[in-house]
Amino acid sequence: MSKVAVIYFSGYGHTKKVAEFVADGANAQLIAIDENGDIKDTNWDALNNADAIIFGAPTYMGSYPWQFKKFVDATSKVWFTMGWKDKVFGGFTNSGSLNGDKQVTLISMQTLASQHGGIWVSLGLPPANKLESTRQDINNLGGSVGVLVQSPTDADESAIPSGDLETARLYGERVADVAKRLK
Repeated sequence: MSKVAVIYFSGYGHTKKVAEFVADGANAQLIAIDENGDIKDTNWDALNNADAIIFGAPTYMGSYPWQFKKFVDATSKVWFTMGWKDKVFGGFTNSGSLNGDKQVTLISMQTLASQHGGIWVSLGLPPANKLESTRQDINNLGGSVGVLVQSPTDADESAIPSGDLETARLYGERVADVAKRLK
């Protein structure tokens, strides 16, 4: 069994719901970044002791929000000692539109993992790209770098398509499995 931490920021509750599905799949500890972009000192210990870290944030205006960026910048203290080198990483994001430039957010997370000398885990699921495919299918948005989720802006988190949530759960399993094999 590997120790996995899911660290996320959620502005409206949608990302929190996705984080819960990722954490369920990975049997992971959930760590929320608060509205000021901060986490508790004990959460830093959990991240440092984890075999894998999965990042999560909504995509606002083509990138993650400032609260997540504040966390990203705070990781430079760990970077100075290469404290997360060879740790397994993954990521997920959501936005209101089907595209919403979510890929940019995931690539930024992947770059953060690379800055730390980490090992990024891709989604590893084929896209649901057939004529008969629906939003209830796994990987219906066709991601590869990490989990892509569409959250309707005029509804709460209960409106997130089931295919997106199942994709998130399966991704959590994948990251935990890779971390276990590399441990």
